[in-house]
Amino acid sequence: MRGSAALVPALAIAAQSAPALSSVPWVRRTLTPRLAGISRSVHLALTYDDGPDPVSTPHFLDLLEHHRRSATFFLLGEHAAAYPDLVRHMTRLGHEVAVHGWDHRCLAAKRPGRLLDELKRTRGLLEDITGAAVRWYRPPYGVVTSEGLLAARAAGLQTVLWTAWGRDWTASATPQSIRRTVLRSLKPGGTVLLHDTDRTSAPLSWQNTLRASSDLLDDWTRQEVPLGSLSEHWA
Repeated sequence: MRGSAALVPALAIAAQSAPALSSVPWVRRTLTPRLAGISRSVHLALTYDDGPDPVSTPHFLDLLEHHRRSATFFLLGEHAAAYPDLVRHMTRLGHEVAVHGWDHRCLAAKRPGRLLDELKRTRGLLEDITGAAVRWYRPPYGVVTSEGLLAARAAGLQTVLWTAWGRDWTASATPQSIRRTVLRSLKPGGTVLLHDTDRTSAPLSWQNTLRASSDLLDDWTRQEVPLGSLSEHWA
């Protein structure tokens, strides 16, 4: 009996953390393609995390407008509340906003029961600011838990991670390394993760991401690759 009693909390922890295996890219792409942002079409979804940031985000909006492309921006509620005009500007330009959480704390560090209220609060805030429905959720660091999946569903959100990223948050990243890293694992139908701010990244890393984004958009335009937001991805 003593051994069985000890097993119960261990099983509970395992059930809560098991979805975190989806943070391993090949596991996610193989076992949960929808969670990995994979579409059956050749369309690519372009997404940016951690905004809005009045210092850096407008540069990405200008770049996307120049290329006549749209993207999905996963926003942090506490910063959307601080910069509502910037959030409205995003949607006026045709971009989609989505929930990245109220703050950037890892789900594994959240107090049980707190997440659902935060997701509802963030979704409600974004919908009040933009007047548009919000559909998607991406947890900080891509760490998925059982509670996180259930809370997102209860908040009316679908959890989406990514297929390819640029590792653009690191101090060693360059525009060239970001572009190479994205293209190395990206295939038709995939979702790209980049960051439009250095808020949770190396200082000024967004400048490298901006240059890499320009190079990637040039590539995709030249190759006539269909590219846009997640809603377009699964239209």
